[in-house]
Amino acid sequence: MSAVLLAPEAPALVLEPSDQAPSLARRYLTERFRELGHPDDFVGRLVVTELVTNAYKHVGFGHIVVRVLADERDDLSVIEVWDEGAALPVVRGEDHDALNGRGLLLMAELVHDWGVRPLNEEGKIAWARCVR
Repeated sequence: MSAVLLAPEAPALVLEPSDQAPSLARRYLTERFRELGHPDDFVGRLVVTELVTNAYKHVGFGHIVVRVLADERDDLSVIEVWDEGAALPVVRGEDHDALNGRGLLLMAELVHDWGVRPLNEEGKIAWARCVR
């Protein structure tokens, strides 16, 4: 018999895509970090803000689901943001004249690892692993 690793259960936050979503996601992240005993949530708040903002601005329909998990193997936190859109986020090249589009670039510099998993059913999960 082989061992199967199951994803840990974590409470999820379900959001409507709106300008209130990033703020609600930051509150949820702060609460989850506190529950998990993480002393500093600064990078986590930045990450969840970027991922939720991208979901609400670039998808704009359906729901956004946020989960925060502890990865005990390497003492990192995992932030997941699910949305119903099929388009994958793209890190843009540096453009000194652009008024926006730097969020993923900044986030990538602050986290240990990040990526996007397209789902067979519908949508995708953007995730990031950051130090707690």
